[in-house]
Amino acid sequence: MRVVKEYDERRNEIIQTAINLFIEKGYDACSVNDILKAVGIAKGTFYYYFKSKEDVLDAGVEQLSETVFTRVKEIAKDKQSSPVDRMIKIMMAIRLDDKSADILIEEMHKVNNALLHQKTLVSILNMLTPVFADIVEEGNKSGIFNCPYPEQCMQILLSSALTLLDDGIFNFDREKEKLIFQALFFTTEKILGVSNNEISSKLAAIYEVGGGEAL
Repeated sequence: MRVVKEYDERRNEIIQTAINLFIEKGYDACSVNDILKAVGIAKGTFYYYFKSKEDVLDAGVEQLSETVFTRVKEIAKDKQSSPVDRMIKIMMAIRLDDKSADILIEEMHKVNNALLHQKTLVSILNMLTPVFADIVEEGNKSGIFNCPYPEQCMQILLSSALTLLDDGIFNFDREKEKLIFQALFFTTEKILGVSNNEISSKLAAIYEVGGGEAL
C-alpha cells in the first residue's frame, strides 16, 4: 500500500536521505535517481518538492543554518551569563565540526556553487548581526562595553571573520591562521571598548592560539 506522508515530513526525509548519500557517495557522484531509490519515491514526487539536486543541497544548508540559529538564540537569552561569556559561547556554537556540515561546506566551496556560498555567508551574517548587536547594547548599558555603533561594528567584525576564516576564500597556513585569530580577538576588544584582555584571553584558550603556542 502506498504510504502518504505530510508535506514537511516527506520533504525532510528527502533532504536527510540526500545529505547521507552526499556523505556516502560524494555530491558529484550522487544522482537524483540515487535519491529516488533510497527514499522510495517517483521522480515526479521529487520534483514536486525540489527543482534539482542543487536545490536539495541548498535546503540542507538552510536547515543547518536554522540549527545554528536555534543554538545562538538559546545562548543569547541566557541573562545569567555575562555579555562577554555569551558572545564567546555563541562563537563556539557556530563552529561546525560534524561530518554532514563538512560535506555541505566543501560543496559550497566548489566553483559551481559560488552563488550558494555567497548566499550562505550573507545569510549567516544577517542572522548573527542582530544577536551580537543586542548583546553589545546590553554590555554598553551595564558599562562592560563602550561601543557607539553596535550593529554596524558587529557587521564589520563578523564579515571580516566569516571571510578571513573561510577556507574556500582564503587558505592560510597554520601560523598565519593563528595570527589572524589573534588579530580578530584584538580587534574585537578594540571595537567593544574593552581593555582588560578578558575576551582575547578566553578566546585564545578556546581556539588554542594564545601564549605563542602553535595550533
